[in-house]
Amino acid sequence: MPTASQVATHIAPTDPGHPVIGAATSLLDAYGPGASFLATPRRTLLAHGAGRQVPHDERPLDVRVDATLAEAGAAGQARPLVIGAIPFDHEAPAALNVPTAVRVALPLASDPLIALPVGVSGAVDWRIRPVPEPGVYAAGVASAVERMSRGEFDKVVLARTLELTSHGTLDLAVMLRRLARRDPVGYTFALPTGPGRTLLGASPELLVSRQGRRVIANPLAGSTPRSADLAEDVRRAAALLESAKDLHEHAVVVDAVRRSLAPYCTELTVPTRPTLIRTAAMWHLSTTVTGTLAAPGTSALALACALHPTPAVCGTPTTTARRVISETEPFDRGFFTGVVGWGNAQGDGEWVVTIRCAEAEERTLRLYAGAGVVAASQPEAETAETAAKFRTFLSAVGAEL
Repeated sequence: MPTASQVATHIAPTDPGHPVIGAATSLLDAYGPGASFLATPRRTLLAHGAGRQVPHDERPLDVRVDATLAEAGAAGQARPLVIGAIPFDHEAPAALNVPTAVRVALPLASDPLIALPVGVSGAVDWRIRPVPEPGVYAAGVASAVERMSRGEFDKVVLARTLELTSHGTLDLAVMLRRLARRDPVGYTFALPTGPGRTLLGASPELLVSRQGRRVIANPLAGSTPRSADLAEDVRRAAALLESAKDLHEHAVVVDAVRRSLAPYCTELTVPTRPTLIRTAAMWHLSTTVTGTLAAPGTSALALACALHPTPAVCGTPTTTARRVISETEPFDRGFFTGVVGWGNAQGDGEWVVTIRCAEAEERTLRLYAGAGVVAASQPEAETAETAAKFRTFLSAVGAEL
């Protein structure tokens, strides 16, 4: 049974300077299928109890969420919050709920115990099926590049998947712990998306957060695989910072974020050049956009809905890019390139781009990875980039391409 302090715990800013050793990792270790886990650079959350599901109807998503939080508060729930996942297709049902019990701790990166290795588990004999095959994916990239040369559109993000099937039951808790320990400064999640289905991942990309009137977005676009050789790794990072193709791709995304947030902010700060961030598998061009909210009633989720999908996961123009994705990708993206996160009744929250993820169901994992395709893209390079992005999850499940 949850304690009183665990029920609808207030999501307060955390202080990494005074960590409670083992508090964050204890939440990670306590995760089990059916629970909701989310770790960000500011906090670690573990939620239990279905509580109130956010309905799917004709109202805007943020309006439905606000109404569900208000109902929970009126029913006596102290400081309710919503947590879950939003699909790529904004017309598809979201998997959001107001849980009955929430435990909160400092960020995983502030807990010294995050450095300890995950316990050894039995080896898994995976059967791996790419959808589509790499050659077919490369041909799709080539077709998109050719269409861009005719001026049909400017950019599209094309994805491919790996279907991993096991002979035994999936150990989601071990997968989550491996993901979290591989990149503890990122955004790690395990969220139920339907009966027997779980969305797991370790995303590097914050879509938007709001705390009071302070707004932060951190678009990523333009990337290159890491190298185990230090000198080569540094060379790749430096080359990314000077890549005309990647800098252009990044600038398109940053401009879209700026234009989407500007109507909601009294001031907005956008750096003129990107910096680099790294995960265990990739280097990314990164820009941190900060702003001051004009209307305190605008929630973090409302901002996320205004931003989603950015050109970093869809393309430009958005409507054309969506059509090209539908024509090219032989699968439904589901929650991939959607949004995961949390929000409260005061409008604060953190919403993250759903990448470096997989959907788990019974004995099957479906992994997703995409690459931004622009006129200067090379099909072989984009195929290799998606293979590198798969490494985040493949390493967590002990599989190789």
